[in-house]
Amino acid sequence: MAVERKFIAEGVRKARVEKYLSKELKRAGYGGMDIARTPLGTQVTIFAEKPGIVIGKGGKLVHQLTQDLAQNYGVESPQIEVQQVNNPSFNAQIMAERLANALERGWYFRKAGSSIMRRVMESGALGCEVVIAGKLTGARARTQKFTEGYIKHCGEPSNTIVEKGYAVAIKKLGVIGVQVKLVPAGAKLPDHFSIIEQEKKRPAQVAAVTPVSDIDMEEPALPDEKLGEDQ
Repeated sequence: MAVERKFIAEGVRKARVEKYLSKELKRAGYGGMDIARTPLGTQVTIFAEKPGIVIGKGGKLVHQLTQDLAQNYGVESPQIEVQQVNNPSFNAQIMAERLANALERGWYFRKAGSSIMRRVMESGALGCEVVIAGKLTGARARTQKFTEGYIKHCGEPSNTIVEKGYAVAIKKLGVIGVQVKLVPAGAKLPDHFSIIEQEKKRPAQVAAVTPVSDIDMEEPALPDEKLGEDQ
């Protein structure tokens, strides 16, 4: 297999696994996953708000997930690890799922979007952006955006610093897409700098000079001159 086809196949596999886990672990507060190749197989790390639901009674659910990843999605020797999300407000995927659930329950889109953005910012995030697109108020689709704080949209910081989450709300009029972007607290922004004040140099101490008397300034006579005077 060519290198290009291998990269494409791995990207497609990762997208399919992401979609499968998002559907199966919706009740557990699914917050994303990470796949890494190891000498023993494939390490799959699942981030969830409720790890107990992911594991299941006696590890039944996590065992079923392992079998499905190996048989249906071609993941080589999957080893699933579940980690709990300490602060859900800094996880964009969890906040997107909550926003989609609020829309499905009948919340007005402006109230739901501003509520999610306010919760993220009150937790200490540096910036948040919420985008809701679909049939919000009528038969024609539209897009509503809520922004507060600092968000990067291009370059390397948009991939390394900005957390992104996407969810779908299914309503009677149609499907509404929800996207949440946030910059968590403590993120090092590339354009942030601080000025360090230099320490003030202490003035050099002036050495005390002792005055010399006129007697000390007289030059002593040389031995030859004294010998000539005696003669």
